[in-house]
Amino acid sequence: MSGHSKWSTIKRKKGAVDAKRGKIFSRIVKEIQIAVKEGGPDAEANPRLRLAMQNAKGANMPKDNVERAINKASNEGGDLQEVTFEGYAPNGVAVFIECLTDNNLRTVSQVRSVFNKRGGNLGTNGSLSFIFDRKGVFTVKKGDLDPDEFQLEIIDAGVEEFEVEGDVFIITTAMEDFGSVQKKLDEMGIEIENAELQRVPNNTKELAIEDAKQVLRTIEEFEDLDDVQNIYHNLELTEEVIASLE
Repeated sequence: MSGHSKWSTIKRKKGAVDAKRGKIFSRIVKEIQIAVKEGGPDAEANPRLRLAMQNAKGANMPKDNVERAINKASNEGGDLQEVTFEGYAPNGVAVFIECLTDNNLRTVSQVRSVFNKRGGNLGTNGSLSFIFDRKGVFTVKKGDLDPDEFQLEIIDAGVEEFEVEGDVFIITTAMEDFGSVQKKLDEMGIEIENAELQRVPNNTKELAIEDAKQVLRTIEEFEDLDDVQNIYHNLELTEEVIASLE
């Protein structure tokens, strides 16, 4: 399995381990709010909002929560802004952090504090652009779909990689093909469990188990920050590392 497919799979597995539903819902609410601020409350005319609502459904977020988030953003505006951080966790593992915040100074302070406490280094924006590629990643429940037939039907929409992982398909696309693959899945009536643009590492760093666990503890600390939406890294998650987390 290639690096970015493995990354997508581990993200999903970790989601089950890291199942802090309140945190998941909070992230989706923020994404809905920034989408409304950016493109208005009409999901039909706002692709980013439509995607956020789709992911809310995949996370089993109640419709009332979604509607409240849209109404709040529509009526109150809001001053959320997107900020990103790049740097290195312990043992030289690259990390890319995406945040949505209403207080940039607070977010910078909290992120820098984790880097410092854990022995990492906060870098400058753009310093890791050579390590991470933007990719579209779709998670689709397998259900009754035949893997071979399904793959043949969607491959021309711009699919780069198609993986079967347990009860789901992981579909990876180039960033520019994200919309066409999403449209094709919609046309086929396929329910998407999750869809997002991820920062996928084009090379990974393998560490001994204890060193890898130290990095993962650092990543978990970043994920616990309220302003953090997503964090990506290039740690090679070997079978031995995965087994040590179970």
